[in-house]
Amino acid sequence: MDDELINSAHLSLSRKSRLPGAGFFYPDSVDDDDEDTHEAVANADVVVIADADADGLGCVALLREMYDATIAWDAFEPVVANRVTRWERGTDSTHTTDETTDASTDDPSSELTKISQETETEVEVENEHNNKDEDEDIVSTSSPESAVALITASPYSIDDALSTVAMEAPVGVDVYICDLCPDEFNWIETELTAVADRAETVAWYDHHQWDSSTADAVRDCGVELVIGASDEECSTDVALRSLPYEFESQWSELATVTRDHDLWIKEDARSDDLADYAYWAPPEEYATVVGTYGADLPTLASRYLELRRVEKNALIDAAVDRAELTTVGPWTVGITYGRCSQNEVAETLRSQGADAAVVVKPAGSASIRGSETFERAHEVAGRLNGGGHPRAAGCKPDIYDDMLDYAHHWTTEGSPAKHIILQAFEEVAASLETDPNSS
Repeated sequence: MDDELINSAHLSLSRKSRLPGAGFFYPDSVDDDDEDTHEAVANADVVVIADADADGLGCVALLREMYDATIAWDAFEPVVANRVTRWERGTDSTHTTDETTDASTDDPSSELTKISQETETEVEVENEHNNKDEDEDIVSTSSPESAVALITASPYSIDDALSTVAMEAPVGVDVYICDLCPDEFNWIETELTAVADRAETVAWYDHHQWDSSTADAVRDCGVELVIGASDEECSTDVALRSLPYEFESQWSELATVTRDHDLWIKEDARSDDLADYAYWAPPEEYATVVGTYGADLPTLASRYLELRRVEKNALIDAAVDRAELTTVGPWTVGITYGRCSQNEVAETLRSQGADAAVVVKPAGSASIRGSETFERAHEVAGRLNGGGHPRAAGCKPDIYDDMLDYAHHWTTEGSPAKHIILQAFEEVAASLETDPNSS
């Protein structure tokens, strides 16, 4: 396949918003063969399996602080500086358009398309299970190793991460699992048992809503499982209070700011900075920058965010523009399609009267966001191979059998997925009519 067919850097905003990033088109087996990760695990004293968002990586930063294993920021600073330079140069580039996009310099998408062209040599990575439908501005380079090795995972790949630890980590290693919740214990039973047999200790810190039988089964494997209140704590909070170490005050501040975004409290502007940086930067880079600077990112990182947000805001606007509001049972549901930052889109749709907001992504996954008048996002997602919190959940409907299904998904702006998700809302509404106290 011609690489240019999956490289969205040169596309207009209109097209880029409708298609997944290049990472979508690479098979999972490419990730499975990550030699750097395998080598890091084989040489580690400690292994942490974590979600690749700000909350999961906040836990990683805490663990590296406790084990005195934080990577020096100097290893990443030149890479970030080079990245910033490319994005700053991008404002002088010539952009391309398609038949639906005006090439006028007055078009707000012009600047962001110019900027995108300067990242064509970088690797666009997309993690559909984490709902990462945006291109991540990542250069494919090796990071220095830490004695605390990191394996990023999603709820759908915990078994693979555990298998890597069971096969390759040294005997007697300490293992931590952070900000992840398995849908069913039988998905991870074999692998978790093998890890528990190999490791000295296994601890699991999370804040999602767990099925009690799954939690009991994990603990029966000899795992120290600590589950925080999902509407009060983030996983970084849980790790901070659970780890046997006296952390300085900057770490409590990091947990507070991380929680501000993760629970969508939105009282601290820095929480958006952490969330965006974790979204766009490689996981090792994010764990290092917050491990070094805490919640107050350095000037170079802030400049990078400023440049990236030109495109981010335009993609948000595109998703909002194509959104529709519909009534389902007692709720108004705003539903849209596109590669975008789902939380900001959801917030806008709520301001337009939506009780719940759904963002269907080009990779096939969907984010469901609730409000004070809709706290059943996890119930809707649970009917579609997903889960989460009452006001924030995600899923991926099982409707994609081959690439023709995805082609239909892209050309209809997610029409099949929208239909089945709205059906799930109707089923939840019907369950309320039958049993108003159902959960």
